[in-house]
Amino acid sequence: MKKNVLSMLLTAMLAVRMLAGCGKEGTAGGFDASSMVMVYSREDGSGTRGAFVELLGIEQKGENGEKVDYTTVEATITNSTEVMLRSVAGDTYGIGYISLGSLNDSVKALKINGAEVTGDNIRSGTYAIARPFHIATTGDISEATQDFINFILSADGQALIEEAGYVSVREAATFGNSGAEGKIVIGGSSSVAPVMEKLIEAYKTINTGADIELQASDSTTGMAGTANGTLDIGMASRDLTKSEMDAGLTGIQIAMDGIAVIVNLENPTEDLATDAVRAIFTGETMKWDAVP
Repeated sequence: MKKNVLSMLLTAMLAVRMLAGCGKEGTAGGFDASSMVMVYSREDGSGTRGAFVELLGIEQKGENGEKVDYTTVEATITNSTEVMLRSVAGDTYGIGYISLGSLNDSVKALKINGAEVTGDNIRSGTYAIARPFHIATTGDISEATQDFINFILSADGQALIEEAGYVSVREAATFGNSGAEGKIVIGGSSSVAPVMEKLIEAYKTINTGADIELQASDSTTGMAGTANGTLDIGMASRDLTKSEMDAGLTGIQIAMDGIAVIVNLENPTEDLATDAVRAIFTGETMKWDAVP
């Protein structure tokens, strides 16, 4: 019921914002560069948002030394990768960001500082907006959980990560199935979830005795659930925080991911500098024809 209400509210908000963004010529004749930039961001707790604002300098230290996220208050907040994609795909003047592995042809990914968001550019450091994917556990894990982690870190698991559009980070031997049985509950980042789903599917063809449940939410929820024992493995699309490590969590990097800056397919923009992206998401630049 709550999801249906949220979907209806989001649809209504999109309609209002698209009307508000229309300039004198509207959208019928194509893209009107004098229109307002419609910013879409992720919710607090999202690892994608955390990495995005940190890498672009949208998050800075305030007067008291604490980090402050200066994302514009005009941004529409989306609570998942799927909602972000639908939002930007449905708004001619929209701009947002998603994990590279979740990118599809419903939106357009922009070049950043002249570099496309590709595995090679992420690996070489040419693409500027990239972050790690982590899994986390406590010190006490089951044999089945350890076996699945071994699969993720094996040559087989890392090859699947590459096939899914991410960047592998480890060179390891071929997986040796231990045949461990039991239930594994995994939860956290909705950005990590798509590749985790592929890893689970492949692992279960090798070890049919494993029962794995996947819960997609956000990085902070995943870390909290692992720390309190409701999850066996947490997923985070960012580095673990000091407080999470102090809570007994151990993080393991499983991949690198690029964060794609996305716009509507009707938007003629092809390339933005990181400074221009920061200006848009802090609200300094509010119209498309003012984008530097």
